[in-house]
Amino acid sequence: HGRSLFAKASAPTVLGARKMSGKPQDDDDSPLHPWSGSKLPPLRIRAKGAYVIQNPLFNKGTAFSYPERDRFIGLRGLLPPRRIAMNVQKQKVMANLKALSSDIERNVYLANVCDNNETLFHALLLEEIEYLAPIIYTPTVGLACQEFGYRFQRPRGMFISALDRGHMHAALANWPQPDVHVIVVTDGSRILGLGDLGAYGMGIPIGKLALYVAAGGIAPHRVMPVCLDVGTDNEGLLADPFYCGIKQNRIRGDEYFELVDEFLDAVRHKFPNAFVQFEDFSSDVAYDILKYYRNQQDTTRKPICVFNDDIQGTGAVTFAGLMSAMISRGDPAEKLTDERILIAGAGSAGMGVAHMILAGMVKMGATKEQAAQRFVVVDKEGPLHKDRSDHLTKQQKVFARDDLPLGASLLQVCASFKPTILMGLSAVGGIFTEEVVREVAKHVEHPFIFPLSNPNSKAECTAEQAYKWTNGKATFAAGSPFEPVTLEDGVTRYPSQCNNMFLFPGIGLAASVAKIERITDDMLYQASIACANAVKDSDRAQGRVYPHVNQIRRVSLEVATAVAKAAIDEGMSRVFTEKDIPNLETLIADKMYTPAYVPLVQRYPIPH
Repeated sequence: HGRSLFAKASAPTVLGARKMSGKPQDDDDSPLHPWSGSKLPPLRIRAKGAYVIQNPLFNKGTAFSYPERDRFIGLRGLLPPRRIAMNVQKQKVMANLKALSSDIERNVYLANVCDNNETLFHALLLEEIEYLAPIIYTPTVGLACQEFGYRFQRPRGMFISALDRGHMHAALANWPQPDVHVIVVTDGSRILGLGDLGAYGMGIPIGKLALYVAAGGIAPHRVMPVCLDVGTDNEGLLADPFYCGIKQNRIRGDEYFELVDEFLDAVRHKFPNAFVQFEDFSSDVAYDILKYYRNQQDTTRKPICVFNDDIQGTGAVTFAGLMSAMISRGDPAEKLTDERILIAGAGSAGMGVAHMILAGMVKMGATKEQAAQRFVVVDKEGPLHKDRSDHLTKQQKVFARDDLPLGASLLQVCASFKPTILMGLSAVGGIFTEEVVREVAKHVEHPFIFPLSNPNSKAECTAEQAYKWTNGKATFAAGSPFEPVTLEDGVTRYPSQCNNMFLFPGIGLAASVAKIERITDDMLYQASIACANAVKDSDRAQGRVYPHVNQIRRVSLEVATAVAKAAIDEGMSRVFTEKDIPNLETLIADKMYTPAYVPLVQRYPIPH
């Protein structure tokens, strides 16, 4: 059913298949084999005693062995005598989590675990990612951001503000880790669907990088969350006594862009190979920032590898979901060029999705003009219309039409355009009403309904509503997780979460390991193919169009391999060449961080 499209991807085209190592097989049995800790090399640290258990990167809590406590680290007497292994520590954390009454309390508890023992935190997150990902990231992270000041206990990440103007090189020099590979930075101007949260937006980079570590295998000492605090226009925050950001209105215009550039220049000098992800920047600046640094418009300075997850990540993972849905429906993925797509929401996320799908259609053989005619994009004033061109951005003008009434409602657009795919990136909860969804279902037997706004309260409709109003025939994916839905015929459908987590950890992993100079459109296209190809037939049978989240490490590795191969093909990798392609997956897998307790060895001299 169209899986030939995925032959270009480096991930296996037969779902579930794994590449053979290529090593010679010896049939002779041997009494020798690698010992159980052979893949856990020791960590050399310059710390001892209480400083070890106070550092979350080194701390093992009660899991320190007696030789470690006594001979090397000076912990004797500082911990309870009984050694408790990680598996029991994880059981205790889970028991405490399930005893709490709300996900926001669980979010706070997990933050405390991470502040004390990062290895335990990431090991548990990887093992229980289906349960924990919605707690540490969407949808719970939205409330965590709103209450960030009230619940703030211990700083995590870098808070760079307008007060640091002219001193950002010095500020970044204070970061304790010398080799940062992945940076997630926000200016807090458009946090999820919640708007301007200023410095409270720091919860987003923190949650995002937890997923980079657990899902993408980036070591925790190689990630850095950053809040670029340029003020806030949120009057509620300016009046909040617990607000921890600078209390002034947002800096805008040239002064704002100069602050962004100074920060990225400091990154360029301090961490020259870092991959920088822009997160939740408002649409009035997001495209300009991405375009300027992605296209390396200043050729006098060293390039910096940048990525905007709202624009590129959301677009690429949505495109992957649509290709996967085509296959589940029994059509070749290339037939996506024949679909009619209605997108509610024309902000940075909506435009990112629209342009990524359009670019994918062009790669499938359509012209840009033909592909653009398959879209209608609506905002609060109706469909993007040529008569509104004076008020549209360059990205929006691509989808402006003149064959629909100016100011038409969403229902009117559905009746006239007859979309086969309905997508929501409006941040307006419930905008996909029963009338709208039923109107879409009139014109296609199996409509694709993708309400992608976060958190759940902002979702354009629920899974239950989409299935009910289409008599169970919809293919559904949402930006936030929804519970399984049992239909009237007794069949249970499992809604997919169109989660950027299926792509951005793999893209960051590829950028980190392959030292990629720039994330190109073809790399994103190959990432989408790898993600769509990673869906197992058993998942499709349950109604899913994305892989099961428990397979996230496998998916991230396949996405990273596809992106790294595209980087090699384009000459964008600083360390890999064509000769590395046959072993690329193994080369990347060997660099993935595994959260496990490793032996600690002292480095000398030890600072006092």
